[in-house]
Amino acid sequence: MAWESYKLDQEAHDLVVKYRDKKEALNQAYKMRVAVAYGLERFWGEQFRLVKDKDKADYWRDTWKALVKIMANAGVKIPNDDVSSGDTAAIKIMANKLWDFPVEQRKVAIAVLTQLCDSMVWWTQRYK
Repeated sequence: MAWESYKLDQEAHDLVVKYRDKKEALNQAYKMRVAVAYGLERFWGEQFRLVKDKDKADYWRDTWKALVKIMANAGVKIPNDDVSSGDTAAIKIMANKLWDFPVEQRKVAIAVLTQLCDSMVWWTQRYK
């Protein structure tokens, strides 16, 4: 079996470059890395807590989308409904999908998200 990077570091780099000039948002990479430990559903939900700060919310949302893309390339489909912050019912449905996500796939996704966020922190430190 050959090793496949799934362009994890490149995805991290591209996210950091996209938000580089938005200094307040850029610092979210550190918070993202800490939030991974609380699980996929909490990481996904942070975008709604930050809804009043669009750049920060967008950074969290884009990071989530990058994870979903990376995992899809690896053959793992993470739930990713298009949910707006004002739609409580849709938020509940999506959170339930994440809580019902198979444990083995969840563990892999959390490991990948950890590495993605670690890379984002590394690139953030280089580009500040």
